[in-house]
Amino acid sequence: MKVTASVPAPTVAALAHSVAVFTGFANVDRAERRFAADTAPRPDLARSDHRAALLRFLNAWGCRIRLPRPGEPDLFDAGTAAWWATFTSALPQATLDRLSDAAISGLVVPFDALAAVRVAPARTLGSTAAAKALYALRPRSVLPWDAAIATTLHGGRDGAAFARHLTLGRSWANGVLAELGSHGRPVSAAGAPALLGRGGVSLAKILDEYAFVTITMRQ
Repeated sequence: MKVTASVPAPTVAALAHSVAVFTGFANVDRAERRFAADTAPRPDLARSDHRAALLRFLNAWGCRIRLPRPGEPDLFDAGTAAWWATFTSALPQATLDRLSDAAISGLVVPFDALAAVRVAPARTLGSTAAAKALYALRPRSVLPWDAAIATTLHGGRDGAAFARHLTLGRSWANGVLAELGSHGRPVSAAGAPALLGRGGVSLAKILDEYAFVTITMRQ
């Protein structure tokens, strides 16, 4: 997979800056915490209440997916249930730094299928919400994006571009872990967030915040 990056790989110092910016926002982690609580011990989109929790999470993250009007079928609910039944086994379990090429490639088709899920008569879920949904389902594994990040870093927003995004995220994660561990014992992806001042979230989320501060906030 070819990776194209137009922003520098994050250093520990750069992440300290983006962490400071991001934690200055009000209620910065509320949506993730609610989703985790509502879907404990793990998300299962075979359950209607977990699908409803995912919709709340996506709308809290700015996706603006409307509820069905009276008499309309619940397209989001039906579409995400069907998607889950087909693609659950393709979702990764490893942390972002340890994703294999096969695991990344294996998300191309699920990503495109999720983005194509119809959520309203004239709207599909789309690539930004699909990335955010995959992050919600696998927060240690998936680096989400928005339109600005996708087009700036990868020049596209389809599954192949998302695979490039995860490949880039894996490289970023390993670079940060190497820097954190350069003066002592090795640091794991689980231990890195506390050292970066963002205990309670994943390293993937911290790297997404870096991309958001570096790219999205400057556009």
